[in-house]
Amino acid sequence: MTFARNTALAMLLSTAIGGSAWAQDATMNLGWSTPLDSDYGVFATKFKELVEEYTDGSVEVKLRCCGQIASEDDAFKAMQLGTVDGYFISQNNVSPHWPLMDVFVLPYTFQSTDHQVTVAQGPVGDFIKEKLQADTGVHLLSFGGPSYRDFFNSDRPIETMADMDGLKIRVPKNEVMLATFEAFGAEPVPLAWSETPTALQTGTIDGGDNGTNVIQEMKFYEFAPHLTVLDHFAGFAPMFASDRFMSGLTEEQRAAVNRAAAEAGQFHTEHMISQIESVREWLSTEGGMSMTRPDRTEFIEAAKTVQDKFAGERGAEFVDLLERISAAAE
Repeated sequence: MTFARNTALAMLLSTAIGGSAWAQDATMNLGWSTPLDSDYGVFATKFKELVEEYTDGSVEVKLRCCGQIASEDDAFKAMQLGTVDGYFISQNNVSPHWPLMDVFVLPYTFQSTDHQVTVAQGPVGDFIKEKLQADTGVHLLSFGGPSYRDFFNSDRPIETMADMDGLKIRVPKNEVMLATFEAFGAEPVPLAWSETPTALQTGTIDGGDNGTNVIQEMKFYEFAPHLTVLDHFAGFAPMFASDRFMSGLTEEQRAAVNRAAAEAGQFHTEHMISQIESVREWLSTEGGMSMTRPDRTEFIEAAKTVQDKFAGERGAEFVDLLERISAAAE
């Protein structure tokens, strides 16, 4: 009897000390470049809530908005080095470190918002996550919700592609995006995100393109009164984590973090889909912007030359992934 009681007690102590899902505390500093109340902030806040719930508080997520812990341009490398725990990075700022991500940057890759969601939440999205981690060591926790980059400028309304001629357009330091605006007839200016607001205010650039919500959040409508809806670049709100952070968790904590990321990503997807048109409406009314929706035929034809160029340069793996993305629309 005594032996049985002692054995049971030993098993309980073993579970409590060595086998508990929450045997250690961890802190994740999660950063992004836009304000706390931005759409990244909506995603991050939901993720924090779920992580702390699912780990019984053993993993704390600290929200670091506004470029506090890194710039978006530098964050991916910092996660590879383990000096940043987690960060939201648009895919165009990932591809300099992992070129295969440019399949999501190419203009008019996606046929619709539903197509985006199908790709992100299906086999193609799973492949991207696994391949990225294998190649770079960085974990892609969730793609987040779909969005579009809308074009804005301070010079003129855009009714046709000819109206793009000569406009100095801020473009992230991404080869695909530079080639796209060249094909559209503009003069792309590679510029870090941190320099963009000042360049727009001082007239160093005429405009640029950003997620519709970012144009609102950064108040770009105050300096660029012309909004153009082309849906030329469709993207996500990818949330990444360093291997150093993920490896420091218990197996159960990692499972809880991944579960929280998936559920927060679904929450963010619904949030983004619900507001794309409402934000455009706000910009064209309360924001005072004139909004145009040009016929896209010329833009799509120009974009096809960009797609063909990069497909020819990047090799079989890139082309195969593009074909898989296209097939997902069916």
